[in-house]
Amino acid sequence: MSKANMSPKKNPMPEQEPKVRNKNFSEVALGYSPETAMDEARRCLNCKHKPCVSGCPVNVRIPEFIEQVAIGEFEKAFEIINSTNALPAVCGRVCPQESQCEEKCVRAVKGESVAIGRLERFVADYHRENAPSDKETVGCALRNGHRIAVIGSGPAGLSCAGDLNRLGYEVTVFEAFHKAGGVLVYGIPEFRLPKDIVQKEIDELSACGVRFETNAVIGRAISIDELFEEGYKAVFIGSGAGLPQFMKISGENLLGVYSANEYLTRINLMKAYLPEYETPIKPARRVAVVGGGNVAMDSARCAKRMGAEEVYIVYRRSMQELPARREEVHHAMEEEIIFKLLNNPVAVLGDDKGMVRGLECVEMQLGEPDESGRRRPVEVKGSNFVLDVDAVIIAIGTSPNPLIKSTTEGLEVNKKGCIIADEGGSTSREGVFAGGDAVTGAATVILAMGAGKKAAESIDEYIKSKYA
Repeated sequence: MSKANMSPKKNPMPEQEPKVRNKNFSEVALGYSPETAMDEARRCLNCKHKPCVSGCPVNVRIPEFIEQVAIGEFEKAFEIINSTNALPAVCGRVCPQESQCEEKCVRAVKGESVAIGRLERFVADYHRENAPSDKETVGCALRNGHRIAVIGSGPAGLSCAGDLNRLGYEVTVFEAFHKAGGVLVYGIPEFRLPKDIVQKEIDELSACGVRFETNAVIGRAISIDELFEEGYKAVFIGSGAGLPQFMKISGENLLGVYSANEYLTRINLMKAYLPEYETPIKPARRVAVVGGGNVAMDSARCAKRMGAEEVYIVYRRSMQELPARREEVHHAMEEEIIFKLLNNPVAVLGDDKGMVRGLECVEMQLGEPDESGRRRPVEVKGSNFVLDVDAVIIAIGTSPNPLIKSTTEGLEVNKKGCIIADEGGSTSREGVFAGGDAVTGAATVILAMGAGKKAAESIDEYIKSKYA
């Protein structure tokens, strides 16, 4: 069949049925078969100018790997992806491809783009399931004698550590939690990103010589200045944005109010959904999730799986302005999450025992665009009403923890507490680099990975110029 006659639509992704999956934490998307992957790959036009690559923050050689998938050379496809992307199984699941590589796909001009993310996931999964266990680990380089410290084991830290390791540096990753993986393990639910996949990526880095130190809170257990004193020649800060924001409305201190970070961490990292784990999350009958991003969708879908009868997304703008990925919104709707749009909370209401009994909201209407370009929500006077809920999850954003800044003299941050760094990750402190959410505030996995890669290049240049 000629390219011109290929289907204008993507091959659909097999999924669990909505009314089945909203009661379990198994992965929603089931993945392509080899035959489906090859069929989808044949939709690629292999364009001369490769616009899809420019849409990828880590510059995956997209047409090249897809060409190999089309002819069934799945391991060759993996090698091509892995040359620039250290976490393909992760990115294939959680990257917003629809606004990056797939948005630039020429196929999308007349029909749907090639399912680049689904193909990346397929290739990474095929490699994990079929690569010989005795195959020599790739990417291990001879050591050059220079030690680098990486703070945080999320996507930015893992990407930076992996690239520096390939360049021959002795890399130690310091992680505050008891388990490595950062937001990949504490923030993204199992049904979107199985944790054994993240662990596999970490194990491969460990096998190549990257050291991981968990339960290591930099700024408390040891400072950045002390890392230099211990012989590290450069430090990369990829500590993320784990400090939750609240609305500053009455009742936010009631029992049954959670930050999305706390709620998701208890479930994802501490396995609150498994009976053998003693992680306290009080059972809730009706839950309101405040916010409209991916974290809000994750929180709502988790609450449903934790047994809530009704779960609401309370968002002050309309569906058009909702910042979450379309796929996540679609899945949430399929799973019977109720969207209360153009509504804004004004107070959390409690009973005489200090427990949540309701969320008072006010209706909104959209006015003129604000500085973000989205139409500004304006309160409709006298439209107050109460949602009958017994739990509220606040998912309106996060900012970097101030601990590192407060213990590192000369490290400049902006008014939001984000570390100031240039495009290469250089900060106001010599030898200190930063990237990912610690710099940008909460963003995407792939953007954090891109920042980690750029910082690794900058660190390499810095070391070579200083110690040549």
